[in-house]
Amino acid sequence: MAKQKKKAEGEAFVNPINPDHVTDRPGTLPYAHTRGGVVIKPEDKGKLKGRALAAMYDQTERQMQQIYEQVEVLLRQAKALQVRKRISELIYTAEMGFEPVVGKEYHLYRRSADQYVLSLVAPEEWGKSIPYQAYCATARLLSDHTWEILKATDDFEEVMKDIEADEA
Repeated sequence: MAKQKKKAEGEAFVNPINPDHVTDRPGTLPYAHTRGGVVIKPEDKGKLKGRALAAMYDQTERQMQQIYEQVEVLLRQAKALQVRKRISELIYTAEMGFEPVVGKEYHLYRRSADQYVLSLVAPEEWGKSIPYQAYCATARLLSDHTWEILKATDDFEEVMKDIEADEA
């Protein structure tokens, strides 16, 4: 009871809390307002934008590189298809006395400078002499009715290179 008497006798109450650190809106304080509270620091907006731009440039550059690589693959495939088409045109203009079957191998011979013959007979099956000027290539008819060259002589390789150069 002696303590209560002292307060009542006129001693002034001293608040230990600094009034500069008290607010009615604690969410606006630049520091945590409770024990264990999260510190909220303002970010430098320039740094944020700079990091975001750098990440964006990096990501879009990677995606563009992937697209370029895919386009290159498609261009190689298109070029190979064009070459196969031109070789197929050359074979279809050749003389043939039969109807080729898909998946079978046939042999291309040159009769004259610009005249070809497609045969069922392989060069090694002719014996001592081939009835044509030269053997050119062995080809297989694919299911899309284009021709795939399986084996070619050096001379016909030159013809194929000329076809590839025309397509480039």
